[in-house]
Parts: sequence; C-alpha cells; structure tokens
Amino acid sequence: MKVKYLGFGSVEIDGETYDYDVVVRGGRVKKRKKNLSKHLKELYGHTPLSLAENIPWDCKTLIIGTGESGALPVLDEIKAEAENRGMTLVIMKTEEACREIEKAGGKTNALLHLTC
Repeated sequence: MKVKYLGFGSVEIDGETYDYDVVVRGGRVKKRKKNLSKHLKELYGHTPLSLAENIPWDCKTLIIGTGESGALPVLDEIKAEAENRGMTLVIMKTEEACREIEKAGGKTNALLHLTC
C-alpha cells in the first residue's frame, strides 16, 4: 500500500487523494465517521477518537495518525480496548503514520486524521 501525506488536510493512498479523515482496513479506504464522537467535542476542544467510531480492530497493529500537529485526542478507552485485544496500538502524527503504514506492507490497519 502506497500512502503519502500531502500536507494539511490531504493524503494519497494507492494513487487516490482523500481530503477527509480515513479508516484503512484490509487495504480498503473508507471515510471516518467522526460524527459518532462529535458529542465529546466540548470536553476535548476537538472531536476525539472514541469507541463509538468504526475502529478497524481486526489486525495485530493499529496505526492512528493524529493530524499534522498531533491534535486528535485519542481517548483512554481506545488504548484500553487495544490492550484488551492484545494488539499493538501506534499513535503518532499523520505524516509519520503514513510512513509506518507503508513500512508495514499492508499488514496493519489505520485511522488517519488529516487536519490539526
């Protein structure tokens, strides 16, 4: 899988450009349903990543890209769920996350926040 961070708000995955947060599962790309976490925005100053969303848990390693400046709040419930499932959770800025996805060679799932 070829993943390239194009800068604030944009990523290219296998030649296709996306300008919204994405979930990568089994090589397929879907839009992140962040509206499911929207009710928590006031608590965090930003819509966080919560268990209410379509998290791609079916993998050994889940990579979360937290945006250009790393502003996406990843709730402790996400970290606890990954630990309960015995999986590795990698949380980093989105540009770094894109490089990690490429290194993994399609053996991981990911969620990428493209702004902040």
